[in-house]
Amino acid sequence: MSRPLGRPGAAIAIAAAIAGFAHTARAADPDPWFGPDKALHFGVSAGLAGGGYALSALVLERPWQRAITGAGFSLTLGAAKELYDLSGHGDASWKDFTWDVAGTAVGIGIALLVDAAITSSSGNSPSSMRGSQLAIAF
Repeated sequence: MSRPLGRPGAAIAIAAAIAGFAHTARAADPDPWFGPDKALHFGVSAGLAGGGYALSALVLERPWQRAITGAGFSLTLGAAKELYDLSGHGDASWKDFTWDVAGTAVGIGIALLVDAAITSSSGNSPSSMRGSQLAIAF
């Protein structure tokens, strides 16, 4: 014969069920991936990379050289900022630097597209060049 649990037994069964399904409370993430500072890191890095690309166009002829220069400029400043934060002047974050890298990639991509559009509209497109000129251009 089975005997009913009664009030104490029912209370224990309900408490066990609640405890089994309860989730531990977590504190809010102090450095979320999509926080407002991440957009700032992305945007500033994109601008620095594009600006570095544009300024290097004054002295460098090949697009790949300009891209490396612009990316190096942007990433160096992003890393310097995170090292400055790490030295006790802020909150250093790998997430911030990840957004710096993403912004740098987008900035260089846009700079390369703008450069290609300007180059092709000025009549210096690869299709209008002869073989020897094409090898010099790239």
